[in-house]
Amino acid sequence: VQLVESGGGLVQAGGSLRLSCAASGRAASSYSMGWFRQAPGNEREFVAAISWSGSSTYYADSVKGRFTISRDNAKNTVYLQMNSLKPEDTAVYYCAAPRDPGYTTTTPREYEYWGQGTLVTSPA
Repeated sequence: VQLVESGGGLVQAGGSLRLSCAASGRAASSYSMGWFRQAPGNEREFVAAISWSGSSTYYADSVKGRFTISRDNAKNTVYLQMNSLKPEDTAVYYCAAPRDPGYTTTTPREYEYWGQGTLVTSPA
């Protein structure tokens, strides 16, 4: 599975951005997917995850109510809508697919396929 993120950029605090993750490869639409982020000097942290069907979603407490993960399996694309951005949301955002396609998890070590990342900057 190959993953390519897009949509990052500079947005003032309080603004919105939508990230996209285009997946390609064997049965890409059958994979659960996750979004993670890594700020300078910090470990990579879980942001959101979605089951292959889109029926189940999970969020980190820090983004719950502000971010929404969704997917369009016809386009093999997963989205992360980010609203009410805060300076602490500034990070490189990565999409990822797990080693077990059907496993929707918040744990980074369970993910085998990663995109190259897209930078989101939200200054105060």
